[in-house]
Amino acid sequence: MNLSCLLPLIDEVPGYSQLLDALIPKSSKNGGEEQQIVVLDEAKPYLLAALYRDLGCPMLVVTPRPEGAKQLQDQLLMWGSDPCIFPEPDALPYERLDSDPATIQQRINALNTLRYSKNANNEDNAPLVIASSHAVVRNTLSPADFDAAIHTIWQGMKFNIDEVLARWMAIGYEREQMVEVPGNFSRRGGIIDIYSTASDLPARIELFGDEVVSIRLFDPATQRSSKLVTSIEVIPAKEALFTDKRKLEEMLRQMDLSNCDVETRERIADEVEKLLGGEHIEGIEIYNALSSTGNILDYLPQNAILVLDQPSEIAQALEDLDAEAQEIRREQVVRGELPRNFPIPYLTRDELTARFSEVGKSGKFEKFERGVGKDGENER
Repeated sequence: MNLSCLLPLIDEVPGYSQLLDALIPKSSKNGGEEQQIVVLDEAKPYLLAALYRDLGCPMLVVTPRPEGAKQLQDQLLMWGSDPCIFPEPDALPYERLDSDPATIQQRINALNTLRYSKNANNEDNAPLVIASSHAVVRNTLSPADFDAAIHTIWQGMKFNIDEVLARWMAIGYEREQMVEVPGNFSRRGGIIDIYSTASDLPARIELFGDEVVSIRLFDPATQRSSKLVTSIEVIPAKEALFTDKRKLEEMLRQMDLSNCDVETRERIADEVEKLLGGEHIEGIEIYNALSSTGNILDYLPQNAILVLDQPSEIAQALEDLDAEAQEIRREQVVRGELPRNFPIPYLTRDELTARFSEVGKSGKFEKFERGVGKDGENER
C-alpha cells in the first residue's frame, strides 16, 4: 500500500508551514532553528515523510529502541519514502561475538550513503536513515578512514594482484573458496571474485596478465554471471580497520594488562598480530575500540536534519545500555579477561547528548525533536 498521494494534504495545515520555515536554513552558513513539538505516534511517519519530501535534505531519525527503528522503517515505506536502517551491532559492548554479515553490510552502507551525500551535496537523492539509540552510540569508522579505504576497480586498469588482495584483507575482506556473502573474495588463477559491501551482487574480475579485461556481476547462489559492468567500487567490509600499525602498537604499550592472566595476555598478543597481518579473528568487534574512533554523526552533511524521537526515552535507553555494558566489563576485568583501561567502545549518554547539543549550536545541522509524554506534555 502506497499512501504518498495523501502527503499534499498536510500543506493545508498552518502549523506545518511554520515548521518548515523554522527548519529551512536561513543562509548557507547557518542551520534552521531547533524545534520541539508534540506528535501523536500514529502521525509520526506521515509528518516525517512530508518533511523529507519538502525539505529535500538528508535526514537521520533516532529512535529509543531497535524495534522502534524497524517499525518506523516499515511505516515510512507505506508513505512512499525509502529509508535505510543503520542497525546496532549484534553483540553488546565487550562481548566476543561477531555480527551477522548482513548487519555489518547495513551499517557500512548507511555510512557510505551519508558519506556520498555529504561529499556530493546531491539534494535529488538525499538519504533518509533510521537508527536506534543503541546503534548511534556505538563507535564506527571515522570518515577519514572510510574515505582512505575506498577504491575503484575498472575495466582496462592494471594492478598487482598480490597488493590488491592484501589491501582487501586490510579493509576487512576475508578470503574464501567461494564468494557467497558480502565481505568475501576468492582467487582462481587470473579470475578474482569479490563481494563488495557496496554492491547487491558480487563481481567476477577476469585478468589477462595484470590487466582487467572484464568485470561481471554474478548470482552468489548459482555462481552464474548476469551482467557486464565497466567498474566496481570497493568499500570497507568491517568497522574495525587495523591499517595503522604504529598507532595500534602504541595503544597496546599503554594497555594495563596487570589484571590479566597469562592466557589472556597471550591471546591478545596473538590476535593483534593476526589483525596487523590482515587476518580475521573471531570476536573481532571487541577491538573496534582500538581502531574505530568515528560516529555516524560525523557523516551528516551540513544541511542534514537530525530527528530525536522521544528524547527522554532515548536517554533512558542509553542509560540501560551503559549499565549492561559496564556490568559485562566489570565481570571480564575481575576474571582477568579484559585489561583495566580497555577503551570504551561507545559514547555515554552524556557524551552523546553533548554531541547533539554541539550539532544544534554549530549551525551546521537543524535538530528537530519530537515526542509525547504520558500526559500529553512535551518530553525533553
